[in-house]
Amino acid sequence: MTQNWQQQLQSAIKTPEALLQYLDLSKEHHNISQFGHQQFTTKVPLSFVNRMQKGDINDPLLKQVIPLTDEEISVPDYLLDPLNESAHNPIPGMLHKYHGRILMTLTSTCAINCRYCFRRHFDYANNNVGRSGWNAIFDYIKQHPEIHEVILSGGDPLMVNDQLLHQFTQLLNQYQQIKTLRIHSRMPIVLPARIDHSFLDWIDAQPFNLIIVVHCNHPQELNNEVYTAIQQLKQKNVTILNQSVLMKGINDNADTLIALSHRLFDMQILPYYLHQMDKVQNAKHFAVSDIVALNLHQQLQAYLPGYLVPKLVREIAGKKNKTLL
Repeated sequence: MTQNWQQQLQSAIKTPEALLQYLDLSKEHHNISQFGHQQFTTKVPLSFVNRMQKGDINDPLLKQVIPLTDEEISVPDYLLDPLNESAHNPIPGMLHKYHGRILMTLTSTCAINCRYCFRRHFDYANNNVGRSGWNAIFDYIKQHPEIHEVILSGGDPLMVNDQLLHQFTQLLNQYQQIKTLRIHSRMPIVLPARIDHSFLDWIDAQPFNLIIVVHCNHPQELNNEVYTAIQQLKQKNVTILNQSVLMKGINDNADTLIALSHRLFDMQILPYYLHQMDKVQNAKHFAVSDIVALNLHQQLQAYLPGYLVPKLVREIAGKKNKTLL
C-alpha cells in the first residue's frame, strides 16, 4: 500500500549511519561528523534517498545531506545569520526585507535537512508562532498598504497540513491588497507525494496569483514521481520556478547545470535563480569562487536559450534586492 506524505516523513532516514548503511557504504571509511548531525540533524526522505547511487560516497544528492567533518571547520566570515535576517524581523514569524513583499515562516521544520541551508542556525524558537502569531502579522500587513505579496518560506511551508493552509489563506484573503501568494518549497522535489488531492483542492480555492518556487540542484533529483506532481500543479495553472544553489562537487560544472535547465523545462519548470551560496557557518566546504561561478554562467549563456539561463545572484545582507553577478 502506498504511503501518504505524512507516513513517508515518518519513514525518513534520521541518522548518518542509517543513511550510509542504506546506500551500502561503510561508516568507518567516511568522515562523518557527529557534531554536525547533533547541531543540525540528518533527515532525508526515502523517496530522495532512492535517487542516490548506492556505493557512491560522492553521489551529488548524498553530498547535499550527509554531515561531514568539513562542517567542523570554523571560518571567520561564515556566520550564524549570514543575511542578517534578525534585523528584518519586526514581528515573530515574519521577515520584511524587500519592498512590497513579506516573508512568513509557518513552521520550523523541513522534509529534508540540507547541509548548506542558510537558515540552519535560524532562531525558529522565537519565530515559530503558529496561529497565535498570525494576528500581529495581519495587522502589520494592514499598516503597510504597499505590501502586495506574501511569501511562505522555510522551514518548508508545505510541512503544515492543508487544513492549516486553508485557515491561513482564508484570513489572508480578507486583505485585498495581497495579489500574489508565493510558496518556497523543496517538497515537490524531495517528497512529491505532498502534492495530493487535498493540496490540489486547496489550490482550487485560492484567489491569489499562486507561484511555487521549488528548489532543485541537480538533474538526478528529477524523476517520474516529481514529473507527475509538477504536472498536477501545472494543470491548476500554478507558475512554477526553480532556484538552485551552486555547490562545489555537486553542480559546479556546465554539463550538470545545462542538463538541469533542460530537465526542468521538460517538466514545465522555469530556471529562475542560481545562487552563490550564502556564507553560513559550517558550510564553507560547499563554496564556489565567483570566478568559477561567472565562468560557468557564461557557458550556460553560450549553450542555452535565454529563457533557460537562471540568473546568477548573491544575496547581500542589508541590500534591498539580490545582487546579479
